[in-house]
Amino acid sequence: MITQGPELSSGEHSAQVVIIGTGAGGSVLAWQLAERGVDVLLLEAGGYHPTEDLVPLEESRNYPMLYQERMTRATADAAIAVLQGRSYGGGTTINWTTCFRTPDRILEHWRAQFGIELGDLDPHWEAVEQALNISDWPLGAINPNNAVLHRGLEALGWESKTLRRNVRGCVNSGYCGLGCAFGAKMSAPNSTLRRAVQLGARVYTDCRAWTLERQGGGWRVNTQVLDRATGRPSGVELQIQAPSVVVAGGAINSPALLLRSEINPGGQVGKRTMLHPVVGLAGRYPERIDGWAGAPQSIGSHHFIERGEQVGFFLETPPMQPMLIASAMTAFGGQVRDLMAQLPHLSTTLALSVDGLHDTVPGGEVRLLPNGQPKLHYPIGPALVESFRASTLAMARVHLAAGAEQVISLHMQPVELRSEADLPKLEAAPYGALEHAIFSAHQMGGCAMGADPETSVVDTDHRVRGQDGLWVVDGSVLPTALGVNPSQTIYGLAHRAAGILAQAT
Repeated sequence: MITQGPELSSGEHSAQVVIIGTGAGGSVLAWQLAERGVDVLLLEAGGYHPTEDLVPLEESRNYPMLYQERMTRATADAAIAVLQGRSYGGGTTINWTTCFRTPDRILEHWRAQFGIELGDLDPHWEAVEQALNISDWPLGAINPNNAVLHRGLEALGWESKTLRRNVRGCVNSGYCGLGCAFGAKMSAPNSTLRRAVQLGARVYTDCRAWTLERQGGGWRVNTQVLDRATGRPSGVELQIQAPSVVVAGGAINSPALLLRSEINPGGQVGKRTMLHPVVGLAGRYPERIDGWAGAPQSIGSHHFIERGEQVGFFLETPPMQPMLIASAMTAFGGQVRDLMAQLPHLSTTLALSVDGLHDTVPGGEVRLLPNGQPKLHYPIGPALVESFRASTLAMARVHLAAGAEQVISLHMQPVELRSEADLPKLEAAPYGALEHAIFSAHQMGGCAMGADPETSVVDTDHRVRGQDGLWVVDGSVLPTALGVNPSQTIYGLAHRAAGILAQAT
C-alpha cells in the first residue's frame, strides 16, 4: 500500500523493518525482505508520481518535482551542480538507465585497501539483471548524439563500447531523466517497489525521517510529513517504532540523518563523499543531431580509466533537453540564445573523473547547516584540475575526429576550436572550481564500508558500528568511486544485504 503525505495524521506506527528511502538500495531491499515475509515500511521524502503524471517534454515541471532541492542542489561553494533524485523510486526514477557490474579492479582495491570481502557477487548480479531486464543496447539503435561519440572514438582508435540499460519495451524517447512517461524504464516504481508493495510492503511518501532514537531494544524514527508544494514540514509528525532500521536515503541524505541523530562512528560519517565530478564539451555538426531524442547513454569509453598516478576518467554522453543544456551553459543573455538556436546541431560529451582511488582526491564531506539540512563541502585540488584539463582535451579530439565544425567549451569564457591546431587554446584555459561547469550525477560514500572500525561507518554486512539493529544500504557505503555508473552496484549490494538482514530480523 502507498500512502501519501496528505493522507497521514500525527501518531505512532510500527513495522519489523523501516527502510528510509525508496531508491536503488531501499527498493531492492524491500522487495527481497517482503518476499521473505518481513513486515516492511518504507519512508520517502519525495512525492509519489505514477507514470501517468510524468509528462514528456515538461522539463520545467518534472525537474523540480523529481530532484533534490528542486534541482538546485550544489556543493557549498556552488562549484558543482548535484543532480540527485527525490521522489518515489529515488534516483532510479530519474537516472539514464546505464548499468555496470562493479569492476573487478575496484573490488580488488576495496579488498586490499579496506579489507572488504563481499564473497561471490555473481548470483546477486544475475538476480537484479533478470528483475530489471538489464541488457546491452544494440549499436543499431543508438541516437546521433551517441553515434558522434562512437565515430570519434573509432577514428582515434580509442575504446568504444555499447552500454547496458535497464529497460523493457523502450520507445527510445530520450526523456529518462524526467521519469519514464511510457513505463518502459525498469526503475524501482516499475519493478522492485511494485513487487514489494504487491507482497505487502507499505510505503509512506512525503515523509522525511528527521532523527533516529534508541527505544527499548529497537529504534524510533522521528518523521516529518512534508507539504509537497513547498517542501516544508506540514506540522504532521510520525513516530515509527521498529526493531531494525535501514538508512537508504543515498549519499548526502543518509550521512545527514545519522549526523542529526548524533550517530557518528569514529567521526567518519559524512567523510569520503565522492561525486564522479563531470565536465562536458559541446560540438556543432553540419548534420542534425537532435540529441534530446533517443536513449541518452548508449556508448561509453573507459580508454582513460587507468592513468597511473593521475586521476582516471571515462567518457559518456548526456541527453540534450533544452532546459538541461541551457542550465549547464556558463554563457549569459545573447550567448545563450545563440547557442540554443544551434541545439539541433549540437552534440555533447561528458568526462567523469574517478575520485577516491588516490590520496590526492579524497572526496568531500557532508556537514550540517544550523537548520539540520546537509551541505556538501568538496574541494577541487590539483589532481582533479589535471583530470579536467586532460579529459576536456580528449573530448575535443573526439569531436574533431567525428567531424565537428566547431567545438565549444563550458568555461566562463567559452573556448572555441575548429581544428586540432586550436587545442593549445583549450589546454591553456583555466580549470577548477567556478572556472567552468562541473556536475555530479553519481553521489557515493559518506557512510563508508570497511573492515577497520576506526575508518569506516558500516561493516561489510552494512551494520552501523556500535548500533544494534541499524543498517545502511545505499550508495553512501561505497568506500571509493567506481569508475562506472553506480546503480547496478547498489542494486547488487542491496540484494546481498537482504539475506544478511533477513537472518538478523
